[in-house]
Amino acid sequence: MDIARIPFQIHGDSRGMLVALEGMRDVPFDIRRVYYIFATADAVRRGQHAHRTLTQLAVAVRGSVTFLLDDGTGPAEVTLDDPASGVLIGPMVWRELHHFSEDCVVMVLADQLYDPTDYIADYEQFLQEANALTFPGVAAAWPGR
Repeated sequence: MDIARIPFQIHGDSRGMLVALEGMRDVPFDIRRVYYIFATADAVRRGQHAHRTLTQLAVAVRGSVTFLLDDGTGPAEVTLDDPASGVLIGPMVWRELHHFSEDCVVMVLADQLYDPTDYIADYEQFLQEANALTFPGVAAAWPGR
């Protein structure tokens, strides 16, 4: 699965801590877009989509959140609860965010600008496209794969 935990360098002293994120240095891509999610109730599920080409780095800058991630071969869960690390999510990975703590703020850095055509919002469609990438010859000959 095209995901990785990324630890960040922490700078600090008795005054507090600081994490700086620079594109192509601390983040393995040029940062083209930043957004953040907050004030999300624990019972809410966010995301529920994949991106065809977008790469993102998600950081829980406050609180905690659980990511369900799936590249078409089965899900894995990653909990973010430390602002000193994030999860790198590559293209063609289905993501759902859930179990938001009351104080959760999730910041996401992306390598592309917003493009609605890059989203796959239907899980079955995602599986078809992911399997076509995994088994290019088989997917065309065997639509059920």
